Amino acid sequence: MNEYVGAIHIHSVFSDGSGKVEEIAQSASDVGLDYIIITDHNTLRALKDGYEGWYKNTLLLVGCEINDKENKNHLLAFNIDETISTRTPAKDYVRMVKEKGGISFLAHPHEKRNHLAEHPPYPWIEWNTTDFAGIEIWNHMSEWMENLTEENKYQSFLHPLKTIVAPPPETLKVWDELSLSRKVVGIGGIDAHAHKYNLLGFVEVEIFPYKVLFKSIRTHILAKEKINNKTDKTAAKNILYDSLAKGLCFVANDYHADSRGFKFYAEYNGKTFQMGETVNYTKNINLIVEIPKLEAEIRLIHNGSLINSITTMDHKFEMKSPGNYRVEIFHQNKAWIYSNHIRIE
Repeated sequence: MNEYVGAIHIHSVFSDGSGKVEEIAQSASDVGLDYIIITDHNTLRALKDGYEGWYKNTLLLVGCEINDKENKNHLLAFNIDETISTRTPAKDYVRMVKEKGGISFLAHPHEKRNHLAEHPPYPWIEWNTTDFAGIEIWNHMSEWMENLTEENKYQSFLHPLKTIVAPPPETLKVWDELSLSRKVVGIGGIDAHAHKYNLLGFVEVEIFPYKVLFKSIRTHILAKEKINNKTDKTAAKNILYDSLAKGLCFVANDYHADSRGFKFYAEYNGKTFQMGETVNYTKNINLIVEIPKLEAEIRLIHNGSLINSITTMDHKFEMKSPGNYRVEIFHQNKAWIYSNHIRIE
């Protein structure tokens, strides 16, 4: 499989971000990302104005973040060419994105931050729908704000990557529960705005520079096809979105270590099955984990429950029962990599 590393959930000057689209793309290229997805609030202006395409070796794609009239139920919508009114109920715009041929992901579904009054939480509360493709299981900005205290705020403002610990347990729980009945893809988002704040009343600090956040929560996409900056942008876009929809991806906090090269797959009778794929249950199915360059703790999750843990670089788990399997990788006791599920039915 070919691996493409990128950042999802980014805001520009076309909504409430501080960066111009081309400047954001330049920062992503400088960091070495293969792709980024711009998701301005309720607008596709970056798409309409022709910004989608290659910037050196980085493919910039344009989606949007939709919300309802109460500013709840934020939805990341990809591969659509028209926005949807905020007067539309959440259940309806999730369905409409699917009908338009797009894919959607619930954004920061269990957000509960309360430290800054001007940035209240925007949780997902409309669970009576099955039309979304997946869930944003890890959101950098949401966790940063939830971990903010009076005691750590100055360090948090100056070092925005150090207070990121792990995805919300309730989000992982819901993700595993929903995945019992159908495929629900997990992605990671940075929710980048590059906000600027005054510290001590006179020092303005940009606490979320795009280039800094591009080094944190990333979504690694796997695809059979190779793409590069000579690939037609529409063809490359379709390849990446198709893999996302299938769950051929994993989420990593690459601030801790470079996770490029991580593998989690099922193996049976000479065949391999990737994350997001389904295997018919039989004896002698093995789940293979390969970690790039270093030892780490591998936690095997079965139907939402931890069933095994081992510290190594590579490991083979023998399957003894059907169900949904995923792995969590911890490096130096820090949450690092979260795979998508492999379904064994």
